[in-house]
Amino acid sequence: MFNFNNILGSGAPTTTLPIPGSLRAQDAATAGGLAFLVGELEKRDPKLREPMTSVTYPRDIVIKTGGGWVENTSAYNVSYASSAGEDGGIIGGQTNNIPIMQADIGKDIFKTFNWAHILKVPVIDQSKMQTIGRSLDDILDKGIRLTHDKTLDRNVYLGFPQYGTYGLVNHPNVTASSAPVGPASSTTWATKTPDGILNDINLIMVETWTNSEYDLTGMANHILIPPTQYAWLVKTVISSAGNQSILQFLLDNNIGKNQGVDLFIAPSRWCIGAGTGGTDRMVAYAMNEDRIRVQQTVPLARVMTAPSIEHLGYLSAYAGQFGQVEVLAYSCIQYMDGI
Repeated sequence: MFNFNNILGSGAPTTTLPIPGSLRAQDAATAGGLAFLVGELEKRDPKLREPMTSVTYPRDIVIKTGGGWVENTSAYNVSYASSAGEDGGIIGGQTNNIPIMQADIGKDIFKTFNWAHILKVPVIDQSKMQTIGRSLDDILDKGIRLTHDKTLDRNVYLGFPQYGTYGLVNHPNVTASSAPVGPASSTTWATKTPDGILNDINLIMVETWTNSEYDLTGMANHILIPPTQYAWLVKTVISSAGNQSILQFLLDNNIGKNQGVDLFIAPSRWCIGAGTGGTDRMVAYAMNEDRIRVQQTVPLARVMTAPSIEHLGYLSAYAGQFGQVEVLAYSCIQYMDGI
């Protein structure tokens, strides 16, 4: 058997057994050869792992795309009024007092935001990356698109209060109530029975239904809760048989089920501490583009690329435009804190 250290150092073979661990003991003569050997024997994983993150805004709101570069977006509303009294327009054969219908048309204005980023690809760095089979342009492109998605995520849930806009979980014009106290003198779901949690769900759904003049399109059908509460609903069964979770029980027995309203309950990290006094918040609203929506007037795109001698590379400009969350009917959204 040969001593690898001696082979790499002097080139002369020997029959002595290597000392355990001697392959790691290097001197000036063996360092270069061993480094080459290690590099050749390396198993390289070609996959480039990106940061762990998530965006959920496409799940929780209707997105209307198109429209081009605009200053703002708008929505028209109409309300009706009649001069009829309590009779509602019933007239006699000889009457000359016929009610007159009137329409009041109003317009809501919503803000838009321009978004832009620069992608810089130095020529030297790109050439180096090509030797290992990677594209710096592709890597940075993914980074820009991820940043854009994270901005849209924040816009949908929190908005940008510094610019006077808010999102799904923190809108100051939305009514917020405290969750009812349960048997354990607590409002949290972890201390309530399945029936108690169902009562909270039904309470907030009925509130939006009532406030919408009992129009089913205004009844909340989309509920966001913190991940901890969601996990509790999924893992906890309602009977010793263990055949149904609390979550499934809620979906099957809520007030909208027998009226054709399909309830959707989802976890959202933005609900954590969003309630009054830093409590956890439940957000319930009608998932309907005529009630609550957001507009992406210009989807993100690479709008131009130009060489730059100053930067010894190429600069690409990315741009897009999106609007604030448009709450078209505040009767269709409600908060419940302390769950």
